[in-house]
Amino acid sequence: MVMISPSILSADFSRLCDEIKLCERGGADLLHLDVMDGHFVPNITFGPVVIKSIRKCTKLPFEAHLMIERPDKYVRDFVNAGSDIILVHREIKISIEDVLRKIRDHGAEPGIAINPETPFEKVKKYLDSVEYLLIMGVHPGFSGQSFINSTLEKIKEARNYIESEKLDVKIEVDGGVKHHNAREIVDAGASVLVAASAIFRGNVEDNIKRFKKL
Repeated sequence: MVMISPSILSADFSRLCDEIKLCERGGADLLHLDVMDGHFVPNITFGPVVIKSIRKCTKLPFEAHLMIERPDKYVRDFVNAGSDIILVHREIKISIEDVLRKIRDHGAEPGIAINPETPFEKVKKYLDSVEYLLIMGVHPGFSGQSFINSTLEKIKEARNYIESEKLDVKIEVDGGVKHHNAREIVDAGASVLVAASAIFRGNVEDNIKRFKKL
């Protein structure tokens, strides 16, 4: 079963609880929380305070995608705010092993993310320490970008490796995921689709159900 994880980055923040309820009714499996610090990526979004405030709106699992330079400093804050899964980037300049260990020690599921320019080879040795591999289909920092088609080969490579090593790792794809390319992304090996504008532009419930049908 492919899981759908709406990214609230494209939601209407003036009625965020209502938008989340629509995601629930549409059949969303997770909620994707894009956290940006203005350093690791050029944009700034939100942090633990916002996550804590929406935790009471839903029982859906929260995955916090930390596009920040020093996730190690804030793991406890994001877990305490209600994050069930924490995704950190391979491209950070500190020890990725230490951060993944800290996430697990604080009771959350760890995941590792890679940008389009980062080869899959760079994350192989960490996959036995995570539950999720997030493959970016766009350059992180902004919603609404077009999917980079070469990402499909990286997804296939990751799926083949995970299956050959018998690892229990879900492959997520984030960025440029639309209804017209979802089937191709899943066929390449993705098991979690993260979508922002494709869900929150128009009828949220119907948009999620369309992904499910695909």
